[in-house]
Amino acid sequence: MLAAGIVGLPNVGKSTLFNAVTRTRKAQAANYPFCTIDPNVGMVVVPDARLAVLSKLSGSKKLVPAAIEFVDIAGLVKGASSGEGLGNKFLSHIREVNALVQVVRCFEDSDIHHVSGTVDPVRDIEVINTELILSDLAACEKRKERNTKGARSGDKLAKAEIALCEKLLPHLDAGKPASTLELSDDEKKLLKEFFLLSGKQTIFACNVSEADLAALAAGQDCVAKPFVDAVRAYASAHFGTETVVISAQIESELVDLSEVEAMEYLAGLGVTSSGVNELIRGVYHLLGLQTYLTTGEQETRAWTIRAGDKAPAAAGVIHTDFERGFIAAEVIHYDDLVALGSMGKGRETGKLRIEGKEYVMRDGDVVEFRFNV
Repeated sequence: MLAAGIVGLPNVGKSTLFNAVTRTRKAQAANYPFCTIDPNVGMVVVPDARLAVLSKLSGSKKLVPAAIEFVDIAGLVKGASSGEGLGNKFLSHIREVNALVQVVRCFEDSDIHHVSGTVDPVRDIEVINTELILSDLAACEKRKERNTKGARSGDKLAKAEIALCEKLLPHLDAGKPASTLELSDDEKKLLKEFFLLSGKQTIFACNVSEADLAALAAGQDCVAKPFVDAVRAYASAHFGTETVVISAQIESELVDLSEVEAMEYLAGLGVTSSGVNELIRGVYHLLGLQTYLTTGEQETRAWTIRAGDKAPAAAGVIHTDFERGFIAAEVIHYDDLVALGSMGKGRETGKLRIEGKEYVMRDGDVVEFRFNV
């Protein structure tokens, strides 16, 4: 299962956010640096309103949503790439995840210590990114040196790795993450073998206070607004990625509430939706994942596949026999099925189609596979 790591400076709300997204109190959240040493790992349900709608159409007995893994990684500090603040250990934890959620402090609170003394989200982002890039620079230099002998003797892989290192090194040296370097498909495939920290896709989470969350939702000025605007601009310009606004403290208070109670609580604050749900969905897509659906009397289920997967690979997620013996897939998109009201109407209108082995799955496809083993 693919995993997203929650990273950031100490005391920005990482563990509080982890507890919120996993709906647990598994991670210790305390007002001092490095209260998290070993990473906390939790399964996170991907919110998907389509399941309840399909379940009603099919009379399903249960719903099974998609899930991904979140990892709460201890706070990094300046100098982590050279071992500061248990840096080497924490960087190794980042290396093991597939994408990053970088939590950025966008709230003022004199009772919660900031490692740099003041709140400056762009500076904080640059501290984290610098440490990741410095670690990657060292790794690329070593990789280039290690491949020199093989390249001289004509080893094609060694030559390709050196060529990629020669592209990466000036890019990283300019302070740019590996994820933003333009590469060919073959180079991107090879880059995955480098396991670079700055090569991981990243989404930014602006952690704001309870009062500021409501003000931002209403489009009003508040303490957090210039911080959030600065993060959004930086994330877009330097990473080409999105930013989500959350209040980790509020979200953690929703852990023990039912969905209805949580929505009532948020409504009382003047907030219409959960920032955590938006974050989870953002991470799901950041990981290159999408969902297809199956529905029937027994269950309605969301199945996770990679964007671009063809029908046989999607069938294999249910069972390897389905992929091996794949014949065809009966497919209708969720939007069409809901508009028509039944599979029968889907057949009558031609919206329910028979697709073969080359069909590329779409997010929201409702599918029944035909197979023979």
